Amino acid sequence: MKRIYEKPAYGPQGACFWADTVSGTDWPTLPSPRHTEVAIIGGGFTGVSAALHLAQDGVDVTVLEAEHAGYGASGRNGGFCCLGGAKASAGQLRRHYGPRGLAAWRRTEAAAIETAAGLIETNGIDADTHSEGETLIAHSARAFAKLRDEVDAIERDYGVRPDLIQMERMRELGMGGPFFGALTTPLGFALNPRKYHAGLARAARDAGAALFQHSPVTRLAHNGTWRLETPHGTVTADRVLLATNGYSSEDLPDWLRARYMPAQSSVIVTEPISEELREAQGWTTRQMAYDTRFLLHYFRLLPDNRFLFGMRGGLRASAGAQRRISRMIREQFAAMFPAWREVPVSHEWAGLVCLMSRLVPFAGPVPDHPGLFAGLGYHGNGVAMASHTGMILADLVQDKPPRAELPDAMRHPPGRFPLGAHRRALLAPAYAVAGLLDL
Repeated sequence: MKRIYEKPAYGPQGACFWADTVSGTDWPTLPSPRHTEVAIIGGGFTGVSAALHLAQDGVDVTVLEAEHAGYGASGRNGGFCCLGGAKASAGQLRRHYGPRGLAAWRRTEAAAIETAAGLIETNGIDADTHSEGETLIAHSARAFAKLRDEVDAIERDYGVRPDLIQMERMRELGMGGPFFGALTTPLGFALNPRKYHAGLARAARDAGAALFQHSPVTRLAHNGTWRLETPHGTVTADRVLLATNGYSSEDLPDWLRARYMPAQSSVIVTEPISEELREAQGWTTRQMAYDTRFLLHYFRLLPDNRFLFGMRGGLRASAGAQRRISRMIREQFAAMFPAWREVPVSHEWAGLVCLMSRLVPFAGPVPDHPGLFAGLGYHGNGVAMASHTGMILADLVQDKPPRAELPDAMRHPPGRFPLGAHRRALLAPAYAVAGLLDL
């Protein structure tokens, strides 16, 4: 595989809290060569959702996961099933896709949440869901003024009225801290992503999908039929779906080269916080929340009273870079929640999110590659959007009209980033500018 970070960036999850909450996976390793109608490379939310919907349609489908089930971003994220999936602003979306294109994207954001909720309900998945929508917290007075200006746009775009929370109401609502107000949009919920992923996988397997782990695709070729080489033999397929997101390889296929940008994100989880300390801090809500910084923090109180706190990761995956990020995330956690400064951190891990040059996801056929499809690029908000994209791709792979609206923003194949294999150098100036804007 050709990847653009050091090997540790793609390494094991380490002390990931979610891994402690699920039993060992029962996906087997690919036992021998096989033929399948549709082969899916990548066993995260996109791949497993696509497999589930394909199997329910009676399609012979095989998922090939390079590592263990839930290894990548689907097993390492913060568990925010919420609006999002793109980093493009409303203005950018309107310029590129027009007012109708912007409206279609907004409908898709909301529909993605409904898709995930429907999958949980229909398949009886116990995913520890909680939080009534999402809360965006102002880190400055200027940021709160901007939130005030967004109320009408949110109601227009999503058909719900958000709750604008003045600073003096924050502690009353259990959101105490050095904040300047907030905005709660009643769409979305929090969950345990590994439990959700495991539930989707069980449902896909029960529907007839074949799921294999520790079965990396090392070469992909097409000569009338698709050939996927693995250490355990070749899988041939009529059609192939790429669902590798930030854990993609530059040469699977070569078309992917420089069309995606992995970026590191870091998470800590504390030991359970006592009621006394929760009251001392003034944070007692179980709302999933994030702040208004460009280099945002995302956080929530878990059902067992642990606290999850996440932020961007480093620019390198070296041991030294990880130590710096580890210090930084603790410092920023303590600055925002000073009463919890001495609360021990029990778990810490990192993972890769996936950015695209147009700042929107892609779902559709790969140009000039008959029978090859791809879905990726959720910009750190993939729980809902990846689940939804997998469902859409299941239809596209069958040459069926998608059962959900596919907005123009997601239809256009992604362009390439400058600098090719060295493109992550672009992140340093972007982070520097973002840091200045957050002051």
